Amino acid sequence: MKFNVRMAGVGGQGVVTASHVLSTAVIHAGGESTIVPFYGSEKRMAPVESYVRISDDPIYEIGEIMFPHIITVFHPQVITHGKSYTNPFHYGIKENGIILVNSRETILLPPEEQKDLDKIGVKTYTFPATLLAIETAGTDLASNMAISAITQLTNLEALNKAVKERFLGKGFVVSGGTAALDSVVERKFKHKQELMEKNMATVKAGWDYAMSQGWVMGKLTSAASTTA
Repeated sequence: MKFNVRMAGVGGQGVVTASHVLSTAVIHAGGESTIVPFYGSEKRMAPVESYVRISDDPIYEIGEIMFPHIITVFHPQVITHGKSYTNPFHYGIKENGIILVNSRETILLPPEEQKDLDKIGVKTYTFPATLLAIETAGTDLASNMAISAITQLTNLEALNKAVKERFLGKGFVVSGGTAALDSVVERKFKHKQELMEKNMATVKAGWDYAMSQGWVMGKLTSAASTTA
């Protein structure tokens, strides 16, 4: 089976980091995965997208994901302000696809867009990733950790291992903007160990929220397809 995940957010939210954690976790769980980040100017609130491909088989595709099974929206402005390199933000979503929006409130789409999504069976869900991050880690900068877990495309053990590698390992070279974000986050905690533990706790909070909503593998991922 194959899953194409398009993650869309704004600068400062750790979209690329979330995609890296998800992709790494899939690999640790025995699957195949690749990521392709896409962003322009590295500044806060500028559009950022990252594309995660997940499969049981080797992956040869690269580049932008035009036809996602799942779209995760990190910030409501992706929808309300058009802060997306793919417009409308849901362009190309596959039949029976899933849209997950980080928001405490329902965001209404223009009637015609909603009608088009209804025709192909696309479901939209909101979830409070930022609230979970604040309650668990004490900062909204951990929202991306909740989002990396919310799709239920891997398992919790693999996600925790991916978080450890991301924050304690040396194998991931970040861009300038992401490195700057790391520095901001690290100043909020005493040391990297605590940073890692807070992020792992936020991953668990996102995972538990998904489970409480019935978003378990086989249900949320019903949009799976054997086509790219």
